[in-house]
Formats: sequence, C-alpha cells, structure tokens
Amino acid sequence: MGNLTRRSLLTLSALSLASLAACGSNQGSASGDTDTLTCGMTQDIDSMDPAKAESAATRELLFNVYDGLIKPDTEGNLNPAVASEFSVSPDGAVYSFTLRDGVKFHNGATVTAEDVKHSIERYRDTTTGGSLVGAFAAVDHVKIVDASHVDVVLKEPDTDFLAYFTIGITPASIADVEAEPVGCGPYMFSSRSPLENVVLKKFDDYWDAAGAAHIPTVVFKVTTNTDSIGMELAGGSLDLFYRIPEAQLKPLSKDSFTIYEGGMNLVQALYLNNAVKPFDDVRVRKALAYAINPQQIMDYVSGGKGTQVGSSMYPAFAKYFMPELNDIYAQNVDRARKLLDEAGLKDGFSFIIQVSNAHPQHIETAQVIKEQLAAIDVDVNIQQIEWSSWLSDVYTKREFEGTVVGVDASALNAPSMLSRFVSDADNNFVNFSSSNYDKTYADAHAATDDEKKTELYKECERILAEECASVYIQDLPSFVALAKHFTGYEFYPLYAQNIATIRPAE
Repeated sequence: MGNLTRRSLLTLSALSLASLAACGSNQGSASGDTDTLTCGMTQDIDSMDPAKAESAATRELLFNVYDGLIKPDTEGNLNPAVASEFSVSPDGAVYSFTLRDGVKFHNGATVTAEDVKHSIERYRDTTTGGSLVGAFAAVDHVKIVDASHVDVVLKEPDTDFLAYFTIGITPASIADVEAEPVGCGPYMFSSRSPLENVVLKKFDDYWDAAGAAHIPTVVFKVTTNTDSIGMELAGGSLDLFYRIPEAQLKPLSKDSFTIYEGGMNLVQALYLNNAVKPFDDVRVRKALAYAINPQQIMDYVSGGKGTQVGSSMYPAFAKYFMPELNDIYAQNVDRARKLLDEAGLKDGFSFIIQVSNAHPQHIETAQVIKEQLAAIDVDVNIQQIEWSSWLSDVYTKREFEGTVVGVDASALNAPSMLSRFVSDADNNFVNFSSSNYDKTYADAHAATDDEKKTELYKECERILAEECASVYIQDLPSFVALAKHFTGYEFYPLYAQNIATIRPAE
C-alpha cells in the first residue's frame, strides 16, 4: 500500500546519511562497478518472512528471494515456477500442482511436497499474523498425492484463487523464517541492518537458468531523505531508484542514467473512515468528491502524468478497469455545498488528514486537497506521521478521519483490490459497510463463468464509486532511474521489482 502495508521509518541523522552515501559510492555509479547494484528505498522492510510481509516495499524485495508455485511475468501471466505444471478442477475447488524436479532452497535442500504443504498452511495460520491469512482461510486442506504432486482443496469453489500461489515456498525444516530467511528465488539473503540496508547475494543454483540473476550482490539501501534521492543517484551512492519523485530527476545526466516511466500500480485516494462522523453520512463523502479535482492534483503532484481512477482498480488490471467511473463526481462546488447543507453542515467542518512522511506524493496530494476543500468551507489539518505509526494507528486501529495513501494489489486478481471493502473484512480499514456491495462481491466470488464474474466485479467497483467509499484520484506515474552501466529494468502489473532482469550493460 502506497503503499499500503507495513513500512518502518526513522529519520537518519545527517552523519548517518553521509556515512551511508560514502559506503554506497564505493559500489555505485561513481565507480561503474557492476558486481554490486545499490537500490534505494524510502523505508525499511517490515519482515523477511513472506507470510508476515505487509508493505508493498517488502513484497518488492522478497520477490527476489522467494519463488512460489507459479510466478507472474511482465504481462500479468501466471507461469509455472516451483511447480512445472498446474491445473484447476472444473468447479474451481481443487488446484493441482506437479512439482518441478530438483528445485533447490538457498540452504541446499531440495524443495519437497512437504515444504509446499507446510508453506500453504503457514499462510492460513492466524498466529502468523500476515496479510494473506484472510485469503488462505479459503483453503480446506492440502493433500500430498505423492512426492511430486500436491492438491490444494478449497472450502468453496474459487476460480480467482490461482494468483495467490505466487507466494513464496519456504522449508518445512525452518521454524522461524524471520530469523532464517531461506527461499528458492534468484537471490538469497545475506544480511540486514535495520533502518539501513538489506544485502542479497546471487543464488548460483537457481532452478530457472533464463531467470537467473546477473549481478553478484544487491544492496537495498534505506534512503529516508526523499529530497536527496536525485543527488545520491548523481553522486554515485545509488544505482537504482524506483518510484522516484519527478522533481528528483533533475540532477541526473542522460549520459549517466536511463529513466523508465510506467504506472505505479496502485489506487491513490483520499480514504475516509466511514464509521466516524461526519463521514458516516454518504452525502458528506460525496460533497468532498464533488469539491476535489483529480486532474488538478495530477497536474501539481506528477506533472499531469498518471491515470485518473474512479474506483478501487488501476489500469494494469485492464480486464476490470472502468475509466467511465471517473466522470461520476466531475468537480461541482455548488453541488458539494448543497450536499453539505442537506447533511446539516452548511457552515462546513474541519477534519484531519493523516499521511505518511515517507511518501512525498501523498503529502503533496493532501496539500492540494486542503486547498480544494477550502472552497466549500472544509478546513483540513494535514498531520504527517511515520509509516510505522500510520500502520498502527490508521490501518490497524482505524483511528483516523481521513488519509491519503495508495492501495495496491497483493495478487493478480480482482479480489486483491476489492475484497477489503466487504463489511467484515479484516483489512477494511475505511470501515465501508454496504449490504449491496457485500452481496455483489459474494456473487462475483462464487461465480464460475468468467464473463459473469467480471461483470459482477465491475459492479462492485461501481458501488464503491456511487456510495463514495472514498475519494478516488489516480494511479501515480512511476519513474525509475537506473545507472547506465546497468540495463534490463522491467515493469510489472503489480508491486514487484525483479532485480534478476538487471544486468551489466554491454
């Protein structure tokens, strides 16, 4: 989550930043060394255990350490990985996998059917506390057919469930994956210095020769000062930074860096707590939507780039994306004022928008929203907090009025964006409650005909827009800067950074 999920943040002292920069410059652009790739990230990861990972940033890093039974590609296709083959029963209730021969974990052990069974059971274990517990609760049991075949049996048919099998397989022999992060991906864990960096090493026995790593060492370096990103890249302490603010591209020479542009694959919105006054009144939520102009926000925050969204779905999900929903709340200040009057708030009101100080785009968006809402006498107080506090207070405890953040998908399916708005969903942090939505989502989830399922999921999006669960704004643009002595960066339709595609430039 924008990136909604569990990211720690601590402002480093100037001395610490200087020290980190000096260390990185021995490895980065200044030296042209291609044995080490130094990637910048604006906050620390929350876990090395894929079952406990909450933040999008964490999932991006772990994408390189853990492979699942299947793996997504840049087009959104789900391809065999630890499993060489897979099939789904006609009713969508049984998922069968044939394990690939000879896949090795980073500790040298061979991946077995028992490891697969153990991993899936961990993801549905409520004591694990991970964000995927709700999804894997749908699993009734895992059956080891023989040494090479595993069946996953669901409690109810679910033809959307395949996408969740991208989640990493871990050894059954390791009780504490956090303390001993062992996967079977192209990179293996080397070390972690909390609030400073995570170091990965190339795994020479990776099962997929075509997808094998090219860079011996990758350092994910925490860079909390977002205003210095461009200078750190230009100075050589970083080789790669993804989702770099556009303003930070200015110090970068075209001769030294390649700039890639894509979508950020999230839904940035003014998320409103539907359970607190006055946002428990749909008229108030709609009033805010009519007062806010997403295009003006995009012009200010991202130079007009990005894609406007009208519900909880972003363009990479082309099958489900509905641009026509963008027009439901075309800016209309008079209409907004009338709705506030009807809600008994003729003189306006005030509220707090809490926003993570790790995400400058969200802060800038909140600032534009503050100005736009002033036109209807709504006074906004922007409160910047650390990401860890945001996770605890806003997301987990739901102790907030409004927040600006980006919600992303944890899997390549519609439920990963829409299930969180079911009334009793554990991750329904905006407390949206609609019997119409609940029924429509349940019908979509149960449908086995793909055309009917797609139609119902789109209806869910329409309900979110029409009942104004939140004020939807945009999928932000994503700018990626990569030092010229490297090449091969690729975008994915969800939060993933596949470092294995990056290689030394010829």
